[in-house]
Amino acid sequence: MVDRTEPPEPARLVEIVETEPVDRVRDALTALAASPPSVRKDAVQALGDLADDAPSRFDGLAPVVASFLTDEERAIRLTTAKLFVAVAEADPDAVLGSVDALGARLGDEDEFYYVRARSAEALGYVALEHPDAVAAPDVLADLRVGLAFDEPEVTAKLAKALAFVALGDPDRLRHLVEHLGDHLDAESELVRYHVCTALVATGCEHPERLADVRDGLAARLDDPNPYVRGRAAEAFGTARADVFEDYPTARLRALTDDEESFVTERGAFAAERGRSGDRRSEESDLGTIASLRRTTGSVIEELTTADAVGDCPHCGAALPESGPPMCPQCGAPR
Repeated sequence: MVDRTEPPEPARLVEIVETEPVDRVRDALTALAASPPSVRKDAVQALGDLADDAPSRFDGLAPVVASFLTDEERAIRLTTAKLFVAVAEADPDAVLGSVDALGARLGDEDEFYYVRARSAEALGYVALEHPDAVAAPDVLADLRVGLAFDEPEVTAKLAKALAFVALGDPDRLRHLVEHLGDHLDAESELVRYHVCTALVATGCEHPERLADVRDGLAARLDDPNPYVRGRAAEAFGTARADVFEDYPTARLRALTDDEESFVTERGAFAAERGRSGDRRSEESDLGTIASLRRTTGSVIEELTTADAVGDCPHCGAALPESGPPMCPQCGAPR
């Protein structure tokens, strides 16, 4: 039986989450909130590890787990936000009850920037399946404004969330195309990639909108990162050829000789669309939401893995070169 008043030890808490009914788990988590900081930290870290391995166990627990997003200990807030990322990626429905809490962390300018970044990332995964739950004007404003002013570690997650909003519902960002275009030349290749993806997704339903970012997209055709080049080419193929003055067909054809297949396929797709107008080849699904959703996960994994330069000696998490002075997973100093 579970003691409903005494906070369980971390190992016992994991056992409770894995085996006990949801109401018993809620009682244990409520008791944990009153425990000393060191106990809370160890317990929430154990829960974070469980979320990575078995995210389905958190179905129905989002509201009570969200209480740790406002814990006085920064490391606990960070671990909780990362927990929500793992759960949202595997089961967005399980996080719906915590959208407001995650949005509050995102919108808190005094919050540690990596907590805000992870909150944005979790919201992005929810947006893939439930764009209505995430695309409130204030949340979109926090994501958009943050692209210009936030720490580099945050902007990549904000851009990713915006791309996922567009993948969930291409209508959502149609009025923000010009604002997104302002970040096509961002220093971070992840930001550039996510912005291009968001623009392609929006262009799937509103191809005429991409005329507003023509020059920015044309510049990305020469981007040093192949995934950014490929997405930029795909944007030209998605947009109607007649909305672009001097459609850059020759430059797109040149991409068919690129050393990366991700680029050559999209260069050929865009060049063909430039020749044939608005007729789409039945042999390819490039320039569609289905194609974007199928490929973007593996691209993100490759880009983020390439950016990692070492592992945290405490928890083994990959550490990006431009990361914060503490591990984004466990909160330990680098």
